[in-house]
Amino acid sequence: MRASPFQNPPLLAALLLKPFFFPFRPSSSSSSSSLSLPGKTLAMAKTLDESHVGISCYVSSLPGFRGVLKQRYADFIVNEVDGDGKIVRLTTVDLPPNVDDDKEEEKSPSIDKDYSSEIESFRSLCGDADAEALKELLGRISSSPESDVLPIILSPDSDKSHRADVHNFFKKNFNFLVTDTVEGSDGNERCIRVRFSLKEAGGGSRRGKKRKNTGHSDSNDGRPFDSRGSDSWPEHLGKFLRFHLYKENKDTQEALGVIGKMLGIQQRSFGFAGTKDKRSISTQRATIFKLHANRLAALNSRLFGIKVGDFSYVREGLVLGQLFGNRFTITLRGVVADSEETVKTAADGLGKNGFINYYGLQRFGSGSVPTHLVGAALLRGEWKDAVYLILDPREGERADVREAREFYKEHGNIDATLRKLPRHLVAERAVLQCLKKCPGNYLQALKAIPRTLRMMYVHSYQSYLWNHAVSMRVQKYGVSQVALGDLVYCKDSSPVDMVKVDSSETEDDLNDGSLLEESGEEIPDEKVQFVKTVDSEDLQKGTYTFEDVVLPLPGSRIIYPGNEVANLYHEMATKDGISLIESAHGVKEFSITSMKGGYRRVFQRPIDYRWELRTYTDDNISLAETDLDIMSKSTPSDLTRKELLTNGDSAKKLASQKSKVVCYLCRCR
Repeated sequence: MRASPFQNPPLLAALLLKPFFFPFRPSSSSSSSSLSLPGKTLAMAKTLDESHVGISCYVSSLPGFRGVLKQRYADFIVNEVDGDGKIVRLTTVDLPPNVDDDKEEEKSPSIDKDYSSEIESFRSLCGDADAEALKELLGRISSSPESDVLPIILSPDSDKSHRADVHNFFKKNFNFLVTDTVEGSDGNERCIRVRFSLKEAGGGSRRGKKRKNTGHSDSNDGRPFDSRGSDSWPEHLGKFLRFHLYKENKDTQEALGVIGKMLGIQQRSFGFAGTKDKRSISTQRATIFKLHANRLAALNSRLFGIKVGDFSYVREGLVLGQLFGNRFTITLRGVVADSEETVKTAADGLGKNGFINYYGLQRFGSGSVPTHLVGAALLRGEWKDAVYLILDPREGERADVREAREFYKEHGNIDATLRKLPRHLVAERAVLQCLKKCPGNYLQALKAIPRTLRMMYVHSYQSYLWNHAVSMRVQKYGVSQVALGDLVYCKDSSPVDMVKVDSSETEDDLNDGSLLEESGEEIPDEKVQFVKTVDSEDLQKGTYTFEDVVLPLPGSRIIYPGNEVANLYHEMATKDGISLIESAHGVKEFSITSMKGGYRRVFQRPIDYRWELRTYTDDNISLAETDLDIMSKSTPSDLTRKELLTNGDSAKKLASQKSKVVCYLCRCR
């Protein structure tokens, strides 16, 4: 840091942007080896730098200032903005009003009843071993009637009709026991699992649900379980429970994984519109099929760093992309500037000049193995290389995580590595668990990663190309006007020479995919826009401005610009050994030609953007209110050191590395 009148005491800054992210420039650059070569992916020697992912241009030439972003996770507060433009906040943890939950709260089953005759009937159906296992399960339930009693797995049964008889037996005789069919220990046999559940947890057989038990779950015994809720759902309630998920220093997948484990529900059963940063405090909407609010609300007393509330029943679950954007309250600490006027000019300049809408560093990961390198390996069909990149040690990680990675690389001991790996490393754990079961099957191991997470790698490569294309567009044609051959969202109603696209642009969070890839549903008419190529007549009329310009995320249903920018996409992909017009393999989900693609605006101005300077005395206090603060009517205390707080809405997130001095605020990109 250079000396400054504001260096002692340091300034603090926070800003909120809408609707896209604002990337800051790192205080110093780092060297690295080349990112990729045809047919081979190379890990970087040092942590990722913005220049590696195509971030190199500015909108403004104003002098800026430096500050520390995410010194504390509470310095980055995210509130989802739903499809109707409403800010999602946690306002209550009470059960929804006007819903008679008592109707569904049946009394606990009479587990003290003598089930001797039923057990003997079951013995004749399934044999002594299974009958004794059932008897033991009933004993455990009787002594501890809790919904988390461990399930039992019956003997392998290859006869489908016999399994049907077993399912029906439980449905008829034990309304507090739920059965489903799972894979046996060797992966080739079918077994029936029996678990205890109160009626609201989903009593009844799941035999009729044709869902593949190929995923991994955090349920009690580690086996997959498809908990789709009660068959006797009240007609007056929507079939999905929607709730607001508040979390601190956890990403969305991790938080839902914790909740799913406590409920005995697979993580994939949850719906959500976008993944939020791990190092943040965030609130977003989520949905679950046929689950009563009282079950979810009861978890609040046992959850750490997570709260759920604002419950309601709705007709449809959430899918990726069903949001307007995100609202950010961002605090920058340790601000260094020549003067207070420099800070004011820079902060005001951001609101006035806007920024180039790059995908930030969080899109590519903060470590030395960026996600787009994994994506490139997947697009080439190099499954083994992709797995190694996911598992390999990297710079900047916690010591225990790096130790676990290095242990696996040296010894190849999966069991011992899994004991060392933290549970929040979902992708790594899923890969290792599958490799333990299917040694050498690297493609299957990649598919074991939850879909929203594994698709992030290919989407990251799309973003990598997009960033470089944006930099070329700005360097070649500037930011003052539209250029011949640019792509724009069309202002005409005539569909001639236009391509229909979804107007909701892709979500910028680290683990998100594009709405166009994830949603198989038709896009409503009001969500549809047309993209066209700017011609000489458009230039003469002055119909379009730089703010209308979009660039494509590669896919099968997009068009490229009608100028030199289009060549960059293909040249960079070819250099990486990737074709954007044909697939190198038959795995559709890892092929750009099987993805629809999308469009993203090149330039954006922040919406509802506000900032202010404050002072404070304690480095450890939070400088902005969270939803929990507001709920408890508490406010940040004793602000007596310099801070810059800004407010606004954003559909894309701020980019930076954790707790580094990184910002030239005025140089909006």
